[in-house]
Amino acid sequence: MSNKYIKILLVILVAATFTGCTKLEENLHGQVGSGDVGSDDVPALLNATYIAMRNPYFGPYGWWALQEFPTDEAIVPTRGGDWDDNGAWRALHLHRWESDHTRIHSVFKDVLGVSYAATDILQYNPTPLQEAQARFLRAFAEFSILDGWGQVPYREPGENVTENPKVRNAEEQISYLISEITAVISDLPTTRIDRASPDAAKVLLMKIFLNKGVFLNRASPTFSDEDMREVIRLADEIINSGKYELIDDYFLNFAPDNGQSKTENIFTGENIGGESSATGMTNMWVATLHYNQNPRGNNGFCTLSDFYDKFEESDVRRGGEYPSMTDISGVRVGFLVGQQVNQNGENLTDRRGNLLAFTPEVNIIERDQNHLEVAGIRVIKYPIDYANGSTSLLNNDWVFYRYSDVLLMKAEALLRIGEEGEALQLVNEVRIKRGASNLSELNEQQLLDELGREFFWEGHRRTDLIRFGRFLEAWQEKPISDARNLLFPIPLNQLGNPNYTQNAGY
Repeated sequence: MSNKYIKILLVILVAATFTGCTKLEENLHGQVGSGDVGSDDVPALLNATYIAMRNPYFGPYGWWALQEFPTDEAIVPTRGGDWDDNGAWRALHLHRWESDHTRIHSVFKDVLGVSYAATDILQYNPTPLQEAQARFLRAFAEFSILDGWGQVPYREPGENVTENPKVRNAEEQISYLISEITAVISDLPTTRIDRASPDAAKVLLMKIFLNKGVFLNRASPTFSDEDMREVIRLADEIINSGKYELIDDYFLNFAPDNGQSKTENIFTGENIGGESSATGMTNMWVATLHYNQNPRGNNGFCTLSDFYDKFEESDVRRGGEYPSMTDISGVRVGFLVGQQVNQNGENLTDRRGNLLAFTPEVNIIERDQNHLEVAGIRVIKYPIDYANGSTSLLNNDWVFYRYSDVLLMKAEALLRIGEEGEALQLVNEVRIKRGASNLSELNEQQLLDELGREFFWEGHRRTDLIRFGRFLEAWQEKPISDARNLLFPIPLNQLGNPNYTQNAGY
């Protein structure tokens, strides 16, 4: 393999190590972005950036974990000696993290890696189509940093990597993102949903305008009519395009080959089985299923009964048997509660010989030996691709944006400017398709609950709870928490860069 292609492959490695703080990282950056890498290699660099997104975004251990476990939607109970991890998982749910929290640090680093890899492309004379994708991916990653940490480090293409990155505050970053996405939207490709597209850019812009007031003042956000009408305008462009519709099989959005569906999914991340960087998808079921289920899991992640109780019995989002899955292993899709069976309908047992019946009750520290392995409702959002092998989700793409997101963001914007009637129609449009009953009225709490039902286990919940002013409240296994938790801390090992200001309370 030639030296220049080794350098291209290093982009993926750099994406996992970029912080700008150590000599090793500086040396890696000095190799990538120099020498004989040039415009002919931009397609490989761009593909490497898409691949780099898998580490922070695909699966339950990256950005998803920071969006789910601090909320009322997900919990990692310590089960005897299992899933203790020095209290790191408990700290997320209890809002007791500090600036040295290992997962907060790793996610910060990995998302910045995507931003760097995308920026690096821009110094090699990319075509307008390539440049637009790189700038979109950079904006996508920087939106996550803004959402989580409130300030965003950045470098210019070709900048000396031995210098500390500059940092934008929330107001600067919001203006930058709006300008950046608007500038590239017309140059984005339209052929694949697992690549950046104009519609994906419009959804990202909607999210920026919807959360703008939150990012500027998380404790007391305001939502201007102007921003809400931008959300509505962008939503109408997508709706009126006629390209998307809600589908009858909700879980088909997450099933194998979902990256080929252009009816409800708007933007997905390509997952290719057999590649080492695709293993995050496998963990979506490994982390939650029991050791004695097929496929074998690690008996960890679960949801909370109060959240599960938000669903009506008729709501198809609760899940059930699923073709080419339940008949092979007995595992259902959606929420797994009660007695679990194999493909023949025979009851499964845990490792102590007790019936494997998942209970709604769960404690953040489980001590009852007879309850350790069955506590908590488990969740399977992505149907398992048994047809291609039970050890990996070979052909399930990661779902970033769906059409229902457009409808419900528009509903929220309408509700915030006082147009409840049209907002209610949109919410009921989603609910009817999901088998739920019509709502007769709509308020913020009802809309927040609907967002939870539609996007459970998709990595939306923290952002939604903050926007609706509910993130600091007490819920199952979590007390009332402090306002400092509306932002994550700048990781301790980043503070050598004087351009950062540590977030208040850390």
